[in-house]
Amino acid sequence: MDDSFALNKANWNDRAALHAASPEYQAQQFIDTAEHLSDVVRFDRPRLGDISGLQAVHLQCHIGTDTLSLARLGAELTGLDFSDASLAQARQLASACNQPIRFVEAPVYDAAQVLGEQRYDLVYTGIGALNWLPRIDDWAANVAALLKPGGRLFLREAHPVLLSLDETCEGELRIVHPYFEHREPLVWDDAQTYVQTTAPLTATVTHEWNHGLGEIISALLRHDMLLSALQEHDSVPWEALPGQMVRGADGEWRLQTRPERLPMSYTLQAVKRS
Repeated sequence: MDDSFALNKANWNDRAALHAASPEYQAQQFIDTAEHLSDVVRFDRPRLGDISGLQAVHLQCHIGTDTLSLARLGAELTGLDFSDASLAQARQLASACNQPIRFVEAPVYDAAQVLGEQRYDLVYTGIGALNWLPRIDDWAANVAALLKPGGRLFLREAHPVLLSLDETCEGELRIVHPYFEHREPLVWDDAQTYVQTTAPLTATVTHEWNHGLGEIISALLRHDMLLSALQEHDSVPWEALPGQMVRGADGEWRLQTRPERLPMSYTLQAVKRS
């Protein structure tokens, strides 16, 4: 597992500056427009509700655009990530936007220990996070430990059905990868990231895992969490299946033909037992 985290950290350190400079992450819009929010947070704003005044922590925050967006909605934010290069970009963006956000470097499995006695009203995890974790139960334990009694987890994530598909197979939906949690990682070697950039990655190998929706919910239930909402979506914020998707006016990507066939992402909320 340590080798996997080291490989993944090197890859995300490699991506950080490229992502911060890319049009997809919209750093300049954040700086120029005080009301600007990330597409991911804007999509879920009706489900987030009023978060003004809440103590919140964003796990696996990357370069902090979702973190900054939550802060702009009035929450007091801490962002946590294992990539020091990503956090350097996050701090730079928050400073440029005059937004006081605390950023902490640590693996998500160490979140509760590293953040000490601090307990939060809201734990937020954005899309594209859980697939980097080998064990979902350790993640759920940290989420529960970070929350105050009555505090809320808010999770938007790619659907495990989507992650089980062959993304290179244009014209059909073909399941080739595990749906359920698996011991050995899926190993990828790719010099490209998912945003527009002219520079290739140098740390190209990554390890990923899938986690079934039932496994995620069961892990939360084991750690004193109560499921309060679950909504599956026919869209995802990136072109997950090239050649088969079309981008909508909301910035989300859906199957071009019969989008009702496939759950692309989901929003899950759970509350810490009081």
